[in-house]
Amino acid sequence: MGYRPFVIAIDGPAASGKGTLARRLAERFALARLDTGTLYRATALLVLDAAGDPADPRAAEFAARRVDPQRLADPRLRADAIASAASVVAAIPEVRRVLLGLQQDFAEHPPVPARGAVLDGRDIGTIVCPQADVKLFITASTEARAARRAKELREQGAPAIYENVLQDLNERDARDSGRRAAPLKAAHDAHVIDTTTLDADVVFERVCALVARALKEKEWQQ
Repeated sequence: MGYRPFVIAIDGPAASGKGTLARRLAERFALARLDTGTLYRATALLVLDAAGDPADPRAAEFAARRVDPQRLADPRLRADAIASAASVVAAIPEVRRVLLGLQQDFAEHPPVPARGAVLDGRDIGTIVCPQADVKLFITASTEARAARRAKELREQGAPAIYENVLQDLNERDARDSGRRAAPLKAAHDAHVIDTTTLDADVVFERVCALVARALKEKEWQQ
């Protein structure tokens, strides 16, 4: 049996803290990281740049096939308008099928010299990497997530009204959890962590202990 990279799958709703956690875990354990949400954001951006409708399956699928992983650092992808449009294209089955291969290839063949990968998104533990070594579902109350997101936007110099951010998150949660294609949900064997009242450092250290234990078990088996 060949070597299989060590994979961490992190799922959860928007502004739950999963992105920050994924980045820190990648740094701590020398793993490659893929924010899978950027793939859907890139798809949405391509649709909008072409004056298309994110809800149009044909336009969205065409855009998904043109996503270039090398351009996922485009600062325009972080805009809230793109995030909302990404939630719309992510509900289209054809888009998810196109982008699934990119995500699985990253997990199976992480860039050298990484010994594994951490992927964060909405369906990593359930659809993309069901055999991941560690599965996490990071959540928090909608109110707490809205407050964090509003604070982040203000720190970036963007105007942010809490009530508007809260409404946007509620709408995105409804789309992500209610879509027929790979809905947002925790894998049956995921570690569920509610970060509503937890400090980010506490969450990080708790997860580091889980990852270290899983790494030790994997090394023992091989």
